[in-house]
Amino acid sequence: MKVSVIGGTGPQGLGIAERLAIAGVEVIVGSRKEEKALDVVAKAKEELADYDLNMVGMANEDAAKAGDVLILTVPLAAQKPTVEGIKEFCTDKIVMDATVPLETAIGGKPFRFVDLMEGSAAERTAKILEGTGAKVICAFCNISNSHLSNIPEEIDCDCLIAGDDKEAKEIAAEIIDKIPGIKTIDCGILEKARIIEKITPLLIGLNIKYKSHYGGLRITGIKF
Repeated sequence: MKVSVIGGTGPQGLGIAERLAIAGVEVIVGSRKEEKALDVVAKAKEELADYDLNMVGMANEDAAKAGDVLILTVPLAAQKPTVEGIKEFCTDKIVMDATVPLETAIGGKPFRFVDLMEGSAAERTAKILEGTGAKVICAFCNISNSHLSNIPEEIDCDCLIAGDDKEAKEIAAEIIDKIPGIKTIDCGILEKARIIEKITPLLIGLNIKYKSHYGGLRITGIKF
């Protein structure tokens, strides 16, 4: 199964791509420009030469076309144009959306949330992809870039997900759980993304307050 990280040249996308590739997943890193994706992948392979990374770079459209499962890792401002640009390649695919509506999109602070008309960023992606059969899942919103890039350390954080398709969430969880330390928690229907996404600015604020980069979230007391 090929996993394409759309907008995968940023810290979050690249961190996810590297972690999955180290775990043995065939990964495609997408970017607006193919050249940038190729450069980032080449550098990643050089820095992680101890690992046999099955990772290639492509333009976002090509990555979306080639991938079996897509992971969207772009800032809020780029979300809509990026999803619209790959829409034709999302038919019947699982699309994990890591977008968080932070106030930084309008020049504000990173620990403040922007309310969207659709309710959440993941729901906005679902609305854009309506009619394609794509199964949209909110995922990776609460795991910091620092955690992802801190290879080879395990990630001490749960990954909260939400979506309307049970089988798609099971497949997504199987992929996410390949990353050491992460436990995927199914929070329910896609509407729950409204809550999941709002946790992120809280975590950012806590990391700023306590001068950390690794503040995360663990769900305890529940048997899964």
